[in-house]
Amino acid sequence: MAKSEAAVEVKPRPIIRIGFFIISHSLLVSVVCCTAGVLALLLLPVLAKNTYISENALMPGSASSMLSSRDATDANSFAQELTSLNLKASSAGIEIPRLIAQHMTNLGGEVSYHKFHPQLNKFHPLHFFSSPDTGFVQVNYSCSSYGVNTIGIIRAPRGDGKEAIVLVTPYNSSNISPLEALSLGIAHSVFSLLSRVSWLAKDVIWLAADSRHGEYASVSAWLRDYHAPSFVGLGKLNAEMCYKSDTPYVSKMSPIKGVGISDCFRRAGTMAAALVIKVSDRSGELEKDSLSIYAEASNGQMPNLDLINIVNYLAVHGQGLRVKVEKLFPLLDNKWLTVLGEVFELVGKVARSLNPQWKFGIPVSEYIEGTATLASSLYNQALGVPTGPHGAFRDYQVDAITMEISPPIYNARQNDFLLRGGRLVEGVIRSVNNLLEKFHQSFFLYLLTSPNKFVSVGVYMIAFGLLVAPLPIVAASLYSDANNLNSSLEKDKRTSFRSWRWLYAAKTVFVVHLWGAVVTLLPYFVNQTPNSSPTTSLLIWALVSAFSLLALHLFLGSQPQGSEWALMKSVTVSTTFIGLCVMSVINFATAEIGALLIVPMCLMVVPLRLNLKVQFRKAIARAVCNLVLVLVGFPAAAFFALKGAFEGFDSVSVGDFWYWVESLWAWNSATYIFICMVHLPCWVLCIHILLHPC
Repeated sequence: MAKSEAAVEVKPRPIIRIGFFIISHSLLVSVVCCTAGVLALLLLPVLAKNTYISENALMPGSASSMLSSRDATDANSFAQELTSLNLKASSAGIEIPRLIAQHMTNLGGEVSYHKFHPQLNKFHPLHFFSSPDTGFVQVNYSCSSYGVNTIGIIRAPRGDGKEAIVLVTPYNSSNISPLEALSLGIAHSVFSLLSRVSWLAKDVIWLAADSRHGEYASVSAWLRDYHAPSFVGLGKLNAEMCYKSDTPYVSKMSPIKGVGISDCFRRAGTMAAALVIKVSDRSGELEKDSLSIYAEASNGQMPNLDLINIVNYLAVHGQGLRVKVEKLFPLLDNKWLTVLGEVFELVGKVARSLNPQWKFGIPVSEYIEGTATLASSLYNQALGVPTGPHGAFRDYQVDAITMEISPPIYNARQNDFLLRGGRLVEGVIRSVNNLLEKFHQSFFLYLLTSPNKFVSVGVYMIAFGLLVAPLPIVAASLYSDANNLNSSLEKDKRTSFRSWRWLYAAKTVFVVHLWGAVVTLLPYFVNQTPNSSPTTSLLIWALVSAFSLLALHLFLGSQPQGSEWALMKSVTVSTTFIGLCVMSVINFATAEIGALLIVPMCLMVVPLRLNLKVQFRKAIARAVCNLVLVLVGFPAAAFFALKGAFEGFDSVSVGDFWYWVESLWAWNSATYIFICMVHLPCWVLCIHILLHPC
């Protein structure tokens, strides 16, 4: 009978045997995966590919520019006229929008005003996942506190009014600068041309955004009203407040009557793309005109890569501009990066000597530049805060970027500068005008290493996957070891419930994550404290958080037992793995940076009392390693360390962390949720394991 049972017994499948082998060698697998993950992250600038235009219909540069020097001259006159109106600050806020509207009307556009008021981006738990501009409206605003956007629309002669392209030029109506006047001049030249052409198939909207309350606020307010149904004329909103002030957004008080200025909110079609045009002064830094591209929106959202590609192509090959993307400049002088770049360059030379078709390795200078750009792209996406007013469009799934043009000397060669800037914008509009559908061919998930090189999602996810791969393996190994230990202790018992012992650890982990949710909501109540400094607010937040953790532990937490630390670590590692994977779907950059801080801490942490049972040197080394990783893994400590490394420790203050966290929740960044509900609970659980009385 025994022989027949043995004959029936089936061996485990190969995949199961491989799983058992990996779990039994979890330490080796963890070291290999983490090392490979960090190496893959450092190799991303080497693995970056040249950008290319995926959508054939865009055809950038296929047509000659139609914008003439006459358009540039008229735009220059318009810019000078705007600057001359900036003599009296009291009347500039009224006269400048009126002048812009008059020129839009003279060029043949349909003109309207959009009155808006600033909103306070205060943290509110019920509004967290709504759009960033959902804040609290201040009451008792005076008439002069309202901002006035001026909108001009050109109807496409070959279109049906269902699609539109948006040009945005932010300016401060109360104190316009010459650079802002130049950006308005570029839009004026393009608007003048587009009002005459016959090839236009999409409506063009020129939004002259009043940025006295912030560039983002004015654009987001207009977008909110553009996409919201309205049944009354917005031009008459609260008109009784400003009846005597001769404001341009009350149509009956406007001196430009009968020329097409409407008090209703004018709309065009669905937005295909948006371009924010800005001019900056970087005199002495560059030898020729440059173009800086800003693309990051809220929570790491990026526009379709084709939009950046056509701007880069037209700027370089059409107008001879030097295109730049933002870099993390402290990394440019880093000696470790130089050494690493030399190693990769040497490996590339060896690879090409073995096989000329192996294209691996890049020059040291290109590697350093690519790493600095990649780090900046990762940081901006992880921060979750838009890098410009273009971020407001991504909340409505509209592809948009900010183009910041920088002439070497902004007050010289203005006609030539306006001509080149206008032709660049004309070329981009002409390419987008060719599209028959929305941008979809190219990538939406990518990291930039230069204006013409990118790393796609299929490449950079490898580094993240290698970093988090050890977590489920270590969790399974710890659970298996804990069960084997419990079975040896309970071998004399007839019935064992050891398979349910992990529920005690899960209870503690649940309590800590519940505390993380409490910490997430506390700033809403801390902000109610009147006249509190950032340092005071941070201390109140920290003290209340610590007290709430202690209270939850006393009332809901379980008492630690001698053999429970392995199960505790297993459940902690499992929940961390789930949190990182979920965050990688929402914002990859946040998950990647979080994995670099959390994964080593989770894998290395063991109770300090276990070190007493091993050799002295090994015990000291393991204890020091655990303490260093736990210290670096604390969110506030990591923030201060990075800020001090890049900006100098002399500029670091305690209140800086509160300002940083405040900016995260003001912009509804998912990074704030990740820090409070994944990163911080993981750190507390690691401290709990470290001090476990095993």
